[in-house]
Amino acid sequence: MKKAITKRQRIHLRVRKVVNGTADRPRLAVFRSNKEIYAQIIDDVNGKTLATAASLKLGFEGNKTDVAKQVGMKLAEVAKGKGIETVSFDRGGFLYHGRVKALAEGAREGGLKF
Repeated sequence: MKKAITKRQRIHLRVRKVVNGTADRPRLAVFRSNKEIYAQIIDDVNGKTLATAASLKLGFEGNKTDVAKQVGMKLAEVAKGKGIETVSFDRGGFLYHGRVKALAEGAREGGLKF
């Protein structure tokens, strides 16, 4: 019996055909759950996660959109410390609005370019 995949998973697979991370331009991957938001900077060629930030571990205060922006800024801070300035944005099949957009804007304010 074939397992049905969700609409978000189909969109994510379509996005991943185009967006990939290299050592000089890694991929910024976003995952959003109902309560939390997670972001990683990944080098797909070597299969390494270079930097991470998550609302769960950092314990930010405010509404979910404000927390997402703070996660983006924290990720940019960690990435800058490791010498990463440009990334490819992978929205993970989520629509680019709300918390995903806030995380991207926070990362841009923190100094990442994409």
